[in-house]
Amino acid sequence: MNKQFSTACERNSHPIATVLATQFTASATTPQRVLEIGSGTGQHAVYFAQQFPHLIWQTSDLAANHDSILAWQEDAALANVLPPLTLDMADPAWSQTIATTYDAVFTANTCHIMSWPQVRNMFLGVGRVLTSGGRFWTYGPFNVDGQFTSTSNAAFDASLKEYAAHMGIRDMAELIVLAAENRLILREDHPMPANNRLLEWEHV
Repeated sequence: MNKQFSTACERNSHPIATVLATQFTASATTPQRVLEIGSGTGQHAVYFAQQFPHLIWQTSDLAANHDSILAWQEDAALANVLPPLTLDMADPAWSQTIATTYDAVFTANTCHIMSWPQVRNMFLGVGRVLTSGGRFWTYGPFNVDGQFTSTSNAAFDASLKEYAAHMGIRDMAELIVLAAENRLILREDHPMPANNRLLEWEHV
């Protein structure tokens, strides 16, 4: 299998897990189910499944990325991380292919890679598959009040747009409006290293 490695995942896994631990407690009587959108290399899934053995971590991505996700899972041999679903945020009905609901949804470094219509589809689907009171965690760089939070983020945004016009760092104000349309409310904005943020949305 084609096992991929992401230096960014290696760096940010621990800071993200520190915040996720505030919700993912082991006190629940049944395992909490988490859907990861855009599992990428598969590193986050394995790391978080190791850190939170009481979770059932469902990976997902485009079919082209499944080999790496499966390779990480095979090497880790964890019972609580599941093989990837094929989910495409270009399809506004992606959530209708899922027969269950989730206690939480997690996605990292996807909002600035997806087109804006894909981001809208992601929030729409999350509003359908997330249980009431569940959390939607979005990690990555985000603008605040239309402004970049660092010169490095501004340069990163320019490089994204040069690579593909549909990419770019999203503004939190626009995401808040989009989230509200899908019964998601921003509960916490967690600062992360390297000018990133972990946004915590609650489904109400």
